[in-house]
Amino acid sequence: MNSLNYTCPKCGSRQYKVGEMRATGGFLTKILDIQSEKFSYVTCAKCTYTEFYKRPTSGLSNVFDFFT
Repeated sequence: MNSLNYTCPKCGSRQYKVGEMRATGGFLTKILDIQSEKFSYVTCAKCTYTEFYKRPTSGLSNVFDFFT
């Protein structure tokens, strides 16, 4: 289990899962399939309520993403 002090606002559970996802930001990044937006998420293990938090991305990670 992770060490966040998280309580689900929907059901009050303290059990959760944390992950990360990337998404395209606009038309050009969608065409070139570049995921320029980065998000962390916290999902309640009981009711699956999910909150997303935007994270900063670096230009270097976007360049590497372009080649993969």
